[in-house]
Amino acid sequence: MAVSFQLIKECKRTKARLGRLKTPHGVMETPVFMPVGTQATVKAMTPAELREMNAEIILSNTYHLYLRPGIDLIREAGGLHRFMNWDRPMLTDSGGFQVFSLGPLRKITEDGVTFKSHIDGSTHFMSPEVATEVQMGLGADIIMAFDECAPYPSTWEYTEAALERTTRWAARCQEAHKRDDQALFGIVQGGMYRDLRERSARELVALGFPGYAIGGLSVGEPKPLMYEVLDYTVPCLPADKPRYLMGVGSPDCLIEGVIRGVDMFDCVLPTRIARNGTAMTSRGKVVIKNADNTRDFRPLDEECSCYTCRNYTRAYIRHLFKAEEILGLRLMTIHNLHFLVTLMKNIRQAIAQDRLPEYRDEFFVKYGYE
Repeated sequence: MAVSFQLIKECKRTKARLGRLKTPHGVMETPVFMPVGTQATVKAMTPAELREMNAEIILSNTYHLYLRPGIDLIREAGGLHRFMNWDRPMLTDSGGFQVFSLGPLRKITEDGVTFKSHIDGSTHFMSPEVATEVQMGLGADIIMAFDECAPYPSTWEYTEAALERTTRWAARCQEAHKRDDQALFGIVQGGMYRDLRERSARELVALGFPGYAIGGLSVGEPKPLMYEVLDYTVPCLPADKPRYLMGVGSPDCLIEGVIRGVDMFDCVLPTRIARNGTAMTSRGKVVIKNADNTRDFRPLDEECSCYTCRNYTRAYIRHLFKAEEILGLRLMTIHNLHFLVTLMKNIRQAIAQDRLPEYRDEFFVKYGYE
């Protein structure tokens, strides 16, 4: 088996759990946050810097890599790990979310999706078979089934049709997948409807995937609604398989997701807000461009041990942003990713000590969440 999941401990007071996910490129401890390397790079970061902060796994995007530089070139390079010099586990998404986000630039049929490239307007076709073939060429340890992500809000009828197509496409992805050194995960859909979510989970579990993602959340719905969906969706998934909540990366959502039994998360949030000048810290967000940082010679976070906080002040980083120097973006990105990797480490420790509810409350008070 390409990927195996070992359940280490279940929290006595929540649905959180500790696990160990083994892949051909290494073992990771769960719960885990995956930095996003959309185009075969985590923006502003080198692989060495990611390894130094102990990022255990990263995510890359099939849609973007399919368009540029193209699967043939990456295959010729020896796969995505070798192409980008990353020797730890990797997950690729199927490209489904990006394709369906194109709106009027795409047309859905039972066969697949015809879409126009956001780069040059050229026409392309993505099917379950094509998405799987591309991901086999990329060579990630974990790949995702091609699904239809219904937008929020959507009617029950539209969401049901998308769910049914997702299940049929998942079976086609299984049929197309031929690499023994990869694990193909299914994606639960069903929007914000309990009956559809439970049905989607049942149908995918019946197909027998080595892991299951929960898609179609963090797409604009209120956070309490997302938590409600997780409350009734996660229990439908096998306890001995990893559970992956797609597109979630704010500290509160990571903690709440873990409490509900989720093992894996990814999001562009920490790197995107870093490039816009916002740092996540133990005392809440710091907007570095604000004038009150002009003569602030403290680190971004006095409780942080990242390279940025060990070596640079808020005043200096603000100067870099005001001067539009690239180093500012890099230092902020290093900090935000280190912050979330460390958050997940602290969450794992809290689970091991059966004190996750207390950790959650303490973190929320310090961060400034209500």
